[in-house]
Amino acid sequence: MASMDICVQGLRDGVLPRLDGATPVRARTERPAEVSDQVHWQRFSVPFEYPVVFARDIFNPENRVLANAIGHAEPDKTHRCLVFVDSGVVAAQPTITARIAQWFARTSGVSLAGEIVIVPGGEAIKRDGTHVEAVQRAVYRHCIDRHSCVVAIGGGAMLDAVGLGAAVAHRGVRLIRVPTTVLSQNDSGVGVKNAVNLDGYKNFTGTFAPPWAVVNDFDFLQHLPRRERIAGIAEAVKVALIRDGGFFAWLEANADRLRAFERDAEEWMVRRCAELHMAQIAHGGDPFERGSARPLDFGHWAAHKLETLSGHTVNHGEAVAIGIALDTRYSVLAGLLPAGAEERVAALLERLGFTLFHPGLVLPGANGQPALLAGLDEFRQHLGGELTVTLLEELGSGIELHQIDPDLVRQALDWLARREAQA
Repeated sequence: MASMDICVQGLRDGVLPRLDGATPVRARTERPAEVSDQVHWQRFSVPFEYPVVFARDIFNPENRVLANAIGHAEPDKTHRCLVFVDSGVVAAQPTITARIAQWFARTSGVSLAGEIVIVPGGEAIKRDGTHVEAVQRAVYRHCIDRHSCVVAIGGGAMLDAVGLGAAVAHRGVRLIRVPTTVLSQNDSGVGVKNAVNLDGYKNFTGTFAPPWAVVNDFDFLQHLPRRERIAGIAEAVKVALIRDGGFFAWLEANADRLRAFERDAEEWMVRRCAELHMAQIAHGGDPFERGSARPLDFGHWAAHKLETLSGHTVNHGEAVAIGIALDTRYSVLAGLLPAGAEERVAALLERLGFTLFHPGLVLPGANGQPALLAGLDEFRQHLGGELTVTLLEELGSGIELHQIDPDLVRQALDWLARREAQA
């Protein structure tokens, strides 16, 4: 009560007391002459940091890699965790939930907040907000707060949806990502985005919310279907083309090893790709995409639209491979990239196992033009501002353009169709 009396008396005297005992600040009682002309800029910055760990066999009872990642900021407390697992992971590893439960039971510093929740994987979980709401309800039901953790174990789509639920519950609870696919370990899982679709519009509903930690367990890759395992390599080709010509040359030299899933080659590819993505996010100047450029989405304006046009029979990695080939050919047609470079890129993608044409590319839209071209405006709308598409000026260096010539896009589509016919 004494402290309340001091505060009341201070306000009566026109003085604002300082809780730290420093010199009080006199309150301003007069009305400014021109209130409407005053602008007060509020500025602050919040540093983000999180560990990205590369490991194997993280649910071995003797392995503390995951526990250390969860408790990296508070190692002396026990962290309550609500665990979500991708149904595809469970189908491939029927004993995985039992192994996870056993690991939590035997590992100090972590505890299960409730039963392990199995959720759909793939585009099914991103179709609408139903599963995001279910994640929030589970967070509420199990009393997960901002000092507890949501642990998401699965592919990129599942991480997106569970991550969005975690990002909006309590305005953000700690998210631990355990990516289980090539695509999520080398790309989306190490980034800062979460999203689901709305009425077929790719990633319309989402947030930027850096994870608390990311733990890449290479052993999960051994359980992937061949098609899905190859699909993730598309993102490595993408980031190599815009940021690291030496990495692109390495991919060319090791394409056969990657297609055969040789462990050393695959793991180095995943690690290098993740490093380049992390460098772009941290040092590219626009981690939350407030501008108009999205260099990490090279090849994606067409890829996102093709996924929708194909009814998602073309998966994300396959669509990205096609989008890369399309935009590389466009770069040549536009005079940005030397002729012949597109053949190198297409040849690499085909050696890796990708098909670079799908009938959805040439489906006619309402105006008689390829429906794919609508993806350009959707790409622009996603960020707002002017259209900004990353193309190539050399293999390893991207360039931003603000106009795309529909006729050159059609010529690039014809080139892909001719390649397919000659295959």
